[in-house]
Amino acid sequence: MVSRFRLVFALVVVSGFLPVASAPAFASLFSFGGSQQVRASLVALDESVQPGGTVTVAFKLEHAPRWHTYWINAGTGLPTTIAWELPEGWRAGEIQWPVPSPIKDHQGNITGNGYDDVVYLPVTLTAPANLAPGTTITLKGRADWLMCADVCEPGGADVSVTLPVLAAAPKPSALRAKVFATPPMPEKTGSARVTASRAPGAKSVTLVFSPSPVSANDAAPHFFGLDALIQYDQAQSAKIENGALSLTLPVSDSYDGDGRRLAGVLAFTDAKDVWRGYDIDVVIGDSDDAAGAGAGKSSATTAGASAGSAGEIAGTLLLAFVGGLILNLMPCVFPVLGIKILGFVNQAGASRRKVTLHGIAFTVGVLVSFWALAGLLAVLRAGGEQLGWGFQLQSPVFVFALAALLLIFAMSMSGVFEFGLSATSVGGGLQTKGGYAGSFFTGVLATVVATPCSAPFLAPALGAALAMSTGESFFVFTAIALGLSTPYLLLSIFPGAVKVLPRPGAWMETFKQAMAFPLYATVGYLVWVLAGQLSENGLLMALFAFVLVALGVWFYGRYAAPGNSSRRKTIGIAGALVCLLLGGLLGWPRAAAPTDIVWEKWSPAAVASAQTSGKTVYVDFTARWCATCQANKKLVFSSDEVNRVFRNKNIVALKADWTNKDAQITAELAKFGRSAVPFNLVYKPGEPEPVVLPELLTPGIVLDALK
Repeated sequence: MVSRFRLVFALVVVSGFLPVASAPAFASLFSFGGSQQVRASLVALDESVQPGGTVTVAFKLEHAPRWHTYWINAGTGLPTTIAWELPEGWRAGEIQWPVPSPIKDHQGNITGNGYDDVVYLPVTLTAPANLAPGTTITLKGRADWLMCADVCEPGGADVSVTLPVLAAAPKPSALRAKVFATPPMPEKTGSARVTASRAPGAKSVTLVFSPSPVSANDAAPHFFGLDALIQYDQAQSAKIENGALSLTLPVSDSYDGDGRRLAGVLAFTDAKDVWRGYDIDVVIGDSDDAAGAGAGKSSATTAGASAGSAGEIAGTLLLAFVGGLILNLMPCVFPVLGIKILGFVNQAGASRRKVTLHGIAFTVGVLVSFWALAGLLAVLRAGGEQLGWGFQLQSPVFVFALAALLLIFAMSMSGVFEFGLSATSVGGGLQTKGGYAGSFFTGVLATVVATPCSAPFLAPALGAALAMSTGESFFVFTAIALGLSTPYLLLSIFPGAVKVLPRPGAWMETFKQAMAFPLYATVGYLVWVLAGQLSENGLLMALFAFVLVALGVWFYGRYAAPGNSSRRKTIGIAGALVCLLLGGLLGWPRAAAPTDIVWEKWSPAAVASAQTSGKTVYVDFTARWCATCQANKKLVFSSDEVNRVFRNKNIVALKADWTNKDAQITAELAKFGRSAVPFNLVYKPGEPEPVVLPELLTPGIVLDALK
């Protein structure tokens, strides 16, 4: 009933901006072969139901000529909704939306996003495990939609399908292939490079897709946004340069979100004249020249170019070289410098030329080992979701993982634990090898021998290399290798200089621990970056995850240290793995779903405006320092059902953030006799006084208040 009211209300609003229907238009209301304008049915895409398994059904809409219904982000209009009436124990997923098409009026102006002709909206249902094989089950639902031609009106139908219950896994129906191709479902971008950028203050976002899915002669592609960031009814300009498609997308003047992500579907007509699309969900990067991002460069190349002048690259290489030099000052590397050179001298006798050649062979071995590491990185990047990994620092997942990695390395340098001390024993066996081949393989494995101390320094190098193109990352690894091998090479040329090296001592351990603090500073910087990428709750979970990572490192260092019993080592390793796993599960950033609730800033004017529009308003008075507030949000708004109700009922969600002093919020709380948070209100249409919710919330309490 509420859904019907919402559709009728939308019809009144929309029709207020449309001309009075002409007689032919009125006659077209009844042009579907004596039936209604849109015919609805429910079809099964599996031939049976398995207890505890899933079954996919599809809501089929057959449109009369010139009639259309709407996509999840309708533009002007409302999306189709389904209210399921399923047997006990069944659960319904979200509608899987096919690629939409622009809806245009007689003048060719875009008025919305939707479908005509025949469209299937698949939904996956999960069956309870207690179904009895040999019986049948009937799945029912109520579908409501807004249908438009020259006029708009609400539509609805009760639909159902009956399926047998079998113990075996269901076979796909003959209709399944057609359903997912009429029109087709959006595809994943695969190995394509996808970036989005927006110049500060610009009224457009530039989307770059490489390689281009269309040629210059094909019909222009169109981007459909999942939110209101992109103005749906304005022209989108497209161009193809250097094999990449660049679209300039106009930003809506009325959009009031953070504008950090571009999510939606890039639709186009392929070479076989099939209307297809790709799912797009990328972070929008800042750019001084958004059009430059559309020049057809790969995301990695663009990132490298923005890093870009020759001077900046030279500075990066210099820092990489110095970092390689610093590796030689680590406690597990420095003491063996002289030993290695004396080994070269012993192998070559007194011949300075032969000693130098041994040093060169050793240096080549170090270079080869680092090139192998750079090659492995290139292979991993090529297999990634986005080839090139450009703009990866705009990915919360990448930033979170890098921060956790650097935290582990920093704690190692602080002495909480040591990386693979057994690796240093490799060097003893290498000293017995003879000839230049022995010096070469000594260089190859010198990096392995240095692992206990070099890993914390290699981590930032890896992070920097990921931000660059493949060619640039090879240069960075080469600079690190040259830094590590230069002392060996110089001492092989001037072996007498071994006498002037400082004596190994406690100063090396102090130096190593001091080098941990730049890594801690880097972790702090990355957390600051995360704060701009995640929601409040997401950032809080990430911080708790870092605590669990630190706890796992402590477990390993405390119980798995050399000399401990096998039982204590098992405890240390198990404790570390459990903490790291829990930390990853807790803090791993997750992309905001299109169905997530979008919170707007609270104000009395915002409440009044929403009430005037006849909308239900939910107000959350909260603060970051309020633990109960955070628990309420985690419990209530992680519920799919709550999010679905908010979306289907078009509820306005307002957040009154009391983290800092705010006289207006304080006064509003006082009106209700409150002086603390959490405090939640529900304003219903036509009711002047709000419903006051209890301090501790559950999904059931919120859903009851919204009925």
